[in-house]
Amino acid sequence: MSISISGYGIICAIGNDAKAVLKSLKEGRTGIASMRYLQSSHKELPVGEVKLSDEEMKRMLGQDEKAVISRTVLMGAIAIRQALEHANLDLKGKRVAIINGTTVGGMDITERYFKQMKENDALLPLIEKHDCGSSTHEMAELAGLPNAEVCTVSTACSSAVNAIILGSEMLKNNEVDIVIAGGTEALSLFHLNGFNALMILDKAQCRPFDKTRAGLNLGEGAAFVVLQKEDSLTNEHTPIAFIRGYANRCDAFHQTASSENGEGAYLAMSEALQMAGLKPQDIHYINAHGTGTPNNDASESAAIRRVFGENIPPVSSTKGFTGHTTSASGSIETVICILALLNNFVPSNYGWKEQDEGCITPFDNSKFINSKFKTSPLESILCNSFGFGGNDSALIISKSPLPAPSFGECLRQETCVLAEAIINNVEQLGELREFVSAGEARRMSKLMKAATISSLKALKEAGVETPDAIITATAFGMLETSEKFLLDMLENGEETLSPTLFMQSTHNTLSSAIAIRTKCHGYNMTYSQGKDSLDWALRDARRLIETGKAKTVLVGYHDEATPLFQEFCRRMGKPLPQEIYSRSVVLRKT
Repeated sequence: MSISISGYGIICAIGNDAKAVLKSLKEGRTGIASMRYLQSSHKELPVGEVKLSDEEMKRMLGQDEKAVISRTVLMGAIAIRQALEHANLDLKGKRVAIINGTTVGGMDITERYFKQMKENDALLPLIEKHDCGSSTHEMAELAGLPNAEVCTVSTACSSAVNAIILGSEMLKNNEVDIVIAGGTEALSLFHLNGFNALMILDKAQCRPFDKTRAGLNLGEGAAFVVLQKEDSLTNEHTPIAFIRGYANRCDAFHQTASSENGEGAYLAMSEALQMAGLKPQDIHYINAHGTGTPNNDASESAAIRRVFGENIPPVSSTKGFTGHTTSASGSIETVICILALLNNFVPSNYGWKEQDEGCITPFDNSKFINSKFKTSPLESILCNSFGFGGNDSALIISKSPLPAPSFGECLRQETCVLAEAIINNVEQLGELREFVSAGEARRMSKLMKAATISSLKALKEAGVETPDAIITATAFGMLETSEKFLLDMLENGEETLSPTLFMQSTHNTLSSAIAIRTKCHGYNMTYSQGKDSLDWALRDARRLIETGKAKTVLVGYHDEATPLFQEFCRRMGKPLPQEIYSRSVVLRKT
């Protein structure tokens, strides 16, 4: 059974709604420009900012202009409201879930007030707006859905597509009636300087797949789609399009680089096609991840060639219009794909001029006539979304559904815990020597050490060398490395920051590191929904096993607390979190 798309909403650098975005794409107008709202010293770096101030967005949402609300939340709430208005559904009595993909969360608020929080108790409650899960809760309230079930997926730049995949799985499994899924990400000093430290930002307009490409331009924005089971639609609600196939796979190669042959991307695209019941020649357009970095574009090109051979359909990256909106990119590009599907046009690969023999040749509207594609309407589109750690996802959007049995008709498998390991004090970190060399251990943060020990101990006890899937839960992510990077930036400026700290700051760092170590190319997911994170991870693992998609799943719950974070909790009168806690379990079918 396919999942129907009933509505969508979008806000990004080329438009504050779908109509404006479509107009910009058709006119070939980029939204990448000099910084206006982000207050960075790196004025030489162009960005794709939403063309609204925080105050303007607050007014749009009926909020006090002086209220402290993250830009991530504001954009997300606007996109959700648009999607709900477009869908025009009666939600009364329905089980509604909001699945949000984000990594930055409320970082824009944290970096603005962090120094003052250290001395001013009155500002300390603002730290509770920092984590990803709290952002999703606040978005739900601003969008008028305070009672919706909320979940946050944080797999770096593939987060939003993974949110759509999760929502589709929940619908098929009859866990919910309506899902609003997508992602939101605001530009922040933290991730602008993080990407800059990795030396992958271009000081000029980005040009994905071009021979002279030199990096990406960061962007921001949000997009959400309203999803329902096809058979739940009423006569007055005609589906806009269908989520026909999808897959998430791990490259299991490197924390920030993609493999030369694009193994993770190849596996994701291949499985998405298989699920959709389509052959490569049935895809009429590929919306590439296409960041504009030398490594990504060459790796993605290799993967596309492996899947499509000599018959590659029109391909373009739309990041030349929007910038790379990181965790939100997958849903923004999903909505762009829907607009392309409904209007039978292929967006141009903005900025491309010179052929690179190592890359596919992208579509360029200046060299083709759009009417060519009107005579052969688009039927199915493939949307790629890849994240740090090789978290690679592919989504197929079609005008027609797939006639196939729902999960409810599949033979269910029961699950059991095969092994478990817990690390809950720093003294246990010495056990790491059993698994890694002393040299490697010195380069690992405390939480990375704990997660590695608990994961490998549980796998060893279970007699499993490579699990079928790895799922991680974390409320705060890599707190120690994130705090070090943030403090260095705020106290010493934006010029000499550590790329290693930024590489190890994303929430899915742990999940991808374990995948790389165990050579696991399977499903890879990270949940960051506060105290409910582990429940979401276990729920996902059981779903994978019960529906026959995995036999063994490694689930880990990993969190830490720095001395400063513990001090903040003490001053707010909250229970002190543990310095380190890592629990890993191996689940399998009985």
